[in-house]
Amino acid sequence: MTQSSLIALPLDGKVALITGAARRVGAAIARRLHGAGARVMLHYRSAEGDAQALQSELNALRADSVALVQADLLQTAGLPELVKNTLSRFGRLDVLVNNASSFYATPVGDIGEREWDDLIGTNLKVPLFLSQAAAPALKKTGGAIVNIIDIHAERPMKNYVVYNIAKSGLAGLTRTLARELGPEVRVNGVSPGAVMWPEDDQHFDAVTRQRIVSNTPLKRAGDADDIAGAVLYFASAAGFVTGQILAVDGGRTIHI
Repeated sequence: MTQSSLIALPLDGKVALITGAARRVGAAIARRLHGAGARVMLHYRSAEGDAQALQSELNALRADSVALVQADLLQTAGLPELVKNTLSRFGRLDVLVNNASSFYATPVGDIGEREWDDLIGTNLKVPLFLSQAAAPALKKTGGAIVNIIDIHAERPMKNYVVYNIAKSGLAGLTRTLARELGPEVRVNGVSPGAVMWPEDDQHFDAVTRQRIVSNTPLKRAGDADDIAGAVLYFASAAGFVTGQILAVDGGRTIHI
């Protein structure tokens, strides 16, 4: 047995449920929590191939430590099943990461009920109802909820009216749940800044991206692992922290 194998991992024996975990920030969070010893339930909606690849990657490191669950989170009646599936597979739940999100522009004049239902649904309604479903299991383990918010919850971004509203609501939900679920469950949030640009969003062209980076004290965009590190902190090392939202933005909010 090597000396490194004797070092206790911070999430050894713990179980995490992560929404939107197949790609990008969600996948980075899954890798980081898994690397800290957690068994992980990976939720995905449509990215089945990516989810299966990530499951295989992590199970190769530690057998039978990662499982998959597919769901359209907007079908909120099915959210308790995500928790039930996690408990059935792993026997407990210690960490819920509400990461899944829709993101696109909705300027005034172009907002319809479809956009409202989707953006408010994925960014606010789903975290509320999934947290509610997970609360009994999390109370039993003294667990934690980590919500992925956005710096624009506090400083609105032009043309993204409904997204801004939804993330502002999620920030409020984070603080509210911290009061409602304490002392057993800690609830905190991570607010990314410029981290992993949207793949197909016309509002973030090369000039815009450079302007954002130049106004960031650390002079770079962040990456998914920056967010994952903050999630791990809240999940494992922040035993006396709840109701807090940490901006992981390279200092950008100083300039907005």
